[in-house]
Amino acid sequence: MGRGALLLLLLLSLAFSALAAEQPQRQPPQLEKKPALPPPSAAATGVSSNSVLVALLDSRYTELAELVEKALLLQTLEDAVGSHNVTIFAPRNEALERDLDPEFRRFLLEPRNLRALQSLLLFHFLPSRLHPTTSSPTSSSSALSHATLAGEPLDLTTAPDGAMRVGAGGAAVTHPDAVVRPDGVIHGIERLLIPRSVQEAFNRRRSLAAISAVLPTGAPEVDPRTHRLKKPSPPTALGAPPALPVWDAMAPGPSIAPAPAPGPGSGKHHFDGHSQVQDFIQTLLLYGGYNELADILVNLTSLATEMGRLVSEGYVLTVLAPNDEAMARLTTDQLSEPGSPEDILYYHMIPEYQTEESMYNAVRRFGKVRYDTLRLPHKVTAREADGSVKFGAGEGSAYLFDPDIYTDGRISVQGIDAVLLPPPPATGDGGKSPAAAPARRAPAVTGATAKPKLRRGKLLEGACQFMGVFVRRSRFMSCQ
Repeated sequence: MGRGALLLLLLLSLAFSALAAEQPQRQPPQLEKKPALPPPSAAATGVSSNSVLVALLDSRYTELAELVEKALLLQTLEDAVGSHNVTIFAPRNEALERDLDPEFRRFLLEPRNLRALQSLLLFHFLPSRLHPTTSSPTSSSSALSHATLAGEPLDLTTAPDGAMRVGAGGAAVTHPDAVVRPDGVIHGIERLLIPRSVQEAFNRRRSLAAISAVLPTGAPEVDPRTHRLKKPSPPTALGAPPALPVWDAMAPGPSIAPAPAPGPGSGKHHFDGHSQVQDFIQTLLLYGGYNELADILVNLTSLATEMGRLVSEGYVLTVLAPNDEAMARLTTDQLSEPGSPEDILYYHMIPEYQTEESMYNAVRRFGKVRYDTLRLPHKVTAREADGSVKFGAGEGSAYLFDPDIYTDGRISVQGIDAVLLPPPPATGDGGKSPAAAPARRAPAVTGATAKPKLRRGKLLEGACQFMGVFVRRSRFMSCQ
């Protein structure tokens, strides 16, 4: 039994081996090969804490490190340190703070000169490790040129005393091997190194600034009044009369009023005076508080038509406009004589173009100014009082309190708070003048509740009564 079992097992093993030989051999599954990853770069892994760049930021050359940050060169220098060793020539802080030209420093820090600042800083970096003892030239007459990260070569020379100097000006290396790290070395130098390209760019910019600051001597000058080229006036002797009449110097320029029209009676109306007067009266109505004056100019008198004719002929006018409250204070005695409304308003019209600023400047400069009026030969006196312009004297005075109600270059309207009356004629009582009226103070600004209710002025009421004596039915709507 033992031999039979052994023979049976041997036959079975031979049969299985024969079957295995007839079937194809199966290969074990192979894993798919992936491409090998590149070695991590310096930018991906970051800069080592023992790097020369970290030492530069933490060293005593902080001014150079700040300029590197302002020039946006940290990433560029990190890539350079990651690929090869570097040599840095770092100037001391005093060389950048006190010894550097302020104008050149402003030039470097301007945003438009970023390329120049980057070139200047990269000129201090060499893409290799350099030691003064092993890389300096053997004789003082020879020089070794080394490539920089800026692309311009940097010359190294040896002084007669054996010290190494760098750059075209020969900046001395004061602290060789000041900082040594596995990826670079820092040498301290006495001043900043300036490449030729940066120096030429600075010189061009300074030359252009100097040229633009000089006023060209041959440039023509234009007269602002006539818009024509000025001719150089011949030299005049001391005490000689002026080249131009005094009136030309006093005439208003184009910025104040339009060019003067032909004189009165010429028939050539260069200005639409009636439209300007209509605009002026419409402005009074819209401004509010001057309805009595507008009513008198349009309905009671023909002054609006006369003002339009004067402006059309080239005249300018300044109207001192009393407000409604001032017109209501007129008495019947002041309006009893024929023609009183016209005479009163003529006294408020100045044949000049004046604004609140021009009148105030005049009274501040001269103290008292007398203006001609259309009621000849009377003049109205203006003086400075309480920070404003005061017209007249005593109780008959008025303050300018609504400035520049209407100003178009030909007609100027200034609001006043009282009606101006011409001074009475001189009396024949032996030259004795009546007692001076008490001085009038500037009106105080009160609240809205203290504003009086507007009513028909006594000037208009007296005129309507006067017309009712001679005319049975008034033709004016304001008197009905």
